[in-house]
Amino acid sequence: MTEQQDRKNVSNKNLMLQYASIGAQIVAGLLLFIFGGKWIDSKLGWSVPVFIWLLPLIFIIGITVKAIKDTSKKRDE
Repeated sequence: MTEQQDRKNVSNKNLMLQYASIGAQIVAGLLLFIFGGKWIDSKLGWSVPVFIWLLPLIFIIGITVKAIKDTSKKRDE
């Protein structure tokens, strides 16, 4: 292999690791917010599960806004 191919392989592995870590963070965050919402709903005793829907929705909106900001910074530079 040439040096350029080695660099490309290392770059691809780094990108895969970055995407895998982002995916793991999203899954962990969603699970945390879902179980947190379920716990809050059980403590409040409401008939409608509001927080089990609201908290993950807030997380998804937040992670989407963060992703847009991060990708727009890279484009501007």
